[in-house]
Amino acid sequence: MFKSLVKLPGASITITVDGRAVSCTAGENLAAVLLREGFQPFRTTPVSDAPRMPYCMMGVCFDCLAVVDGMPNRQTCLTVTADGMEVARQIGGPEPSAYLTARGADD
Repeated sequence: MFKSLVKLPGASITITVDGRAVSCTAGENLAAVLLREGFQPFRTTPVSDAPRMPYCMMGVCFDCLAVVDGMPNRQTCLTVTADGMEVARQIGGPEPSAYLTARGADD
């Protein structure tokens, strides 16, 4: 459904999304990569488990949240890709312990 119109300059990198290796260009918009690769829904809501997909692509709607490198509630539309990045679609609300794990218990 989605495809890149132009090849971005830069090195090809690999990120992992839900355990699947995905090739993209360093610095690419993460939400655009996930859309292009067909990942859906991006997340589900904590209360009703309703599926959500990117809506505004500019950081206003919060429908594109995902767990990025262990940190939940990251807006994929405002995140750029980096080699080795690990992404997990966010199902429901994050466990409170996820914040402690991502930041470190001593922070």
